[in-house]
Amino acid sequence: MPTNGRKVCPVMSTTFIKHSVLSIAAATSLAAPALAEGDWLEHAANPVTNPIFFESAQIQSEVRPLFLHHRLDDGFVGGGSVNVYALQLRYAVNDRLAIIATKDGYIDTHTPGLGNRGGWGDLAAGLKYAVIRDDANQFLVTPGFTITLPTGNEEVFQGRGKGEWNAFVSALKGFGDFHVSANVGARLPNDLSKNTASLHYSAQVDYYTCQWFIPFVSINAFTTLNGADGLPITTEGFDLINFGSGHANGQTQAAVGGGFRSRILPNLDLGFGYEVEITDQTDIFKDRFTVDVSWRF
Repeated sequence: MPTNGRKVCPVMSTTFIKHSVLSIAAATSLAAPALAEGDWLEHAANPVTNPIFFESAQIQSEVRPLFLHHRLDDGFVGGGSVNVYALQLRYAVNDRLAIIATKDGYIDTHTPGLGNRGGWGDLAAGLKYAVIRDDANQFLVTPGFTITLPTGNEEVFQGRGKGEWNAFVSALKGFGDFHVSANVGARLPNDLSKNTASLHYSAQVDYYTCQWFIPFVSINAFTTLNGADGLPITTEGFDLINFGSGHANGQTQAAVGGGFRSRILPNLDLGFGYEVEITDQTDIFKDRFTVDVSWRF
């Protein structure tokens, strides 16, 4: 039932749990002032899946460690898996403008066809600005951009070309405790002979049942717009890799996912997401499990 404007799961609403949560919040240095009472953004869940390109419309300061376990289609280099260990950073300059660092980290691959490889990913950072924040109608629109620098290791298909731009628009609409998030954008490489350009689009719906369980369903897709002089294959690297594929022009890759966030503290979330490919082709994506921690400050 609602308590001071916030939902509480019945199974968690015992005196013991309430006192435990209050004790943790008082003892930890992570504790920060909650958003104003009645603020609709307090219950909205930021995206978990497609973490590099599904940028939230919210303007927040955040430290976000990430772990991705990604399985390859068995027909692509014999299958195998990719593990990614990364850290995203966001800093709200004010309530409209944020500096964002969306890609970094270490990539660890295990495939029968290519063997075991490890190396650092490229770096990507940029800005986003909330052009519309209509709290009365629970509506937020935030365009932005990032630039990826080819600083990573070629062993894990990074460091190719002369970098790429990502121009995007994110939106968030609330209907009480039900929220719809969306993001559309374009990846534009500085050297089209080395990297492919693509469109990307994502959507998520979530519902705040209580602080411990905020379930969501998402879809993420990429459409390649040109061929380059990289690998002579008919697929691209989804979000993490730009192969510069020679025969991927016009190909669309898509994955659906689901999961939940758990709001351990007002400024600390745990996120869990699982995605599976839905396009009928042999490519880099079979399924993926994502875990993140979001500490907002």
